[in-house]
Amino acid sequence: MPQDVILDAARFTDEVVTGGVEVVQLVPSYLEVILNHLQKRPGGLGRVRFVSVTGEALRWELAARWFRRFPDIKLVNAYGLTETSDDTNHEVLDRAPEDRRVPLGRLVQNVTARVVDENLELVPLGAPGEIVFSGVCVARGYINDPERTGAVFLRDPHRPGQRLYRSGDIGRWIAGGKLEFLGRRDAQVKIRGHRVELGEIEEQMLRVAGVRGSAVVVTGEAGGDRALAGFYATGADDVPEQEVRAALGRWLPEYAVPSVLHRRESLPTSDNGKIDKKALAAWLADRPRTAAARPRPRTSAEQRLAAAWAEVLNMSLDEVSRDDHFFDSGGTSITAIRMIVKLDGAFSLSDVTRRPVLADLADLVERT
Repeated sequence: MPQDVILDAARFTDEVVTGGVEVVQLVPSYLEVILNHLQKRPGGLGRVRFVSVTGEALRWELAARWFRRFPDIKLVNAYGLTETSDDTNHEVLDRAPEDRRVPLGRLVQNVTARVVDENLELVPLGAPGEIVFSGVCVARGYINDPERTGAVFLRDPHRPGQRLYRSGDIGRWIAGGKLEFLGRRDAQVKIRGHRVELGEIEEQMLRVAGVRGSAVVVTGEAGGDRALAGFYATGADDVPEQEVRAALGRWLPEYAVPSVLHRRESLPTSDNGKIDKKALAAWLADRPRTAAARPRPRTSAEQRLAAAWAEVLNMSLDEVSRDDHFFDSGGTSITAIRMIVKLDGAFSLSDVTRRPVLADLADLVERT
């Protein structure tokens, strides 16, 4: 589909229906945009039978929401990496899993995967470790980058003559010969002398009823006084910080519980659909700014736009100024689409691109 169609939720869904599309592949964050759009403008998806989601972890809450709206359209959780020829695992879902964990599914044919420790030795079944791949799916390496290639493309010690790729993803085997994703190996940090896996903390936050998304950001300098800041998304639900903190205290050691927690309706995502931790870190760094020195939205159009702006960028309404620039504030094309849906299509994505300052965009809305 043309990019301008993809970046317009209404046109995208119309194209899917009129084109007789049967299989769609989306990143989970865009799937959520489509669901939000269809909530405002009820309608079906025509002949669609399967929706494949890829690019980031599929949250249980999003899967459950999908099946409440489309119980007869299956979700395919597709997992894999560019270095392993993209998809290596598929889990076909016809309902949200009862245990609230969405598995990566079984391996496709001609793909070998293992869960190993730092020495590439197999870990016990059910234990966490790094997911590595072997066989014809493994790429030759990174072009013109022998150093990076040598670090992760290795000889397979368990299969002579075969090559192996270290994914950096942490996972474990679960019942039925399926893999479960737990986080990234490079998301390990040291907090007060203890090695902490950020992905594990994020996974535990998702276990709290009502939490739909999670992210953990490290504050402070390496080697200095570092701390953890947790963000959790709840949609329109109100899940108190005390409830999340109490649950984490039961499931994690004290040093792994974030020192501060921030509730958001949704978490910011980059254009590839993944949670934008840089935007969250920038928000933390920018919080000391005083709202008093920044001009507040004045007109009714500015105030209405500011409310949607704050919501999609996970900001407090008090932090939004009429002089703010949407993309400089952490906005992306995906969050712009979310804002457009919330305001019932009062403007287009190209309008946001041409007039990204809140006051200018509000003026356009007021005149149309």
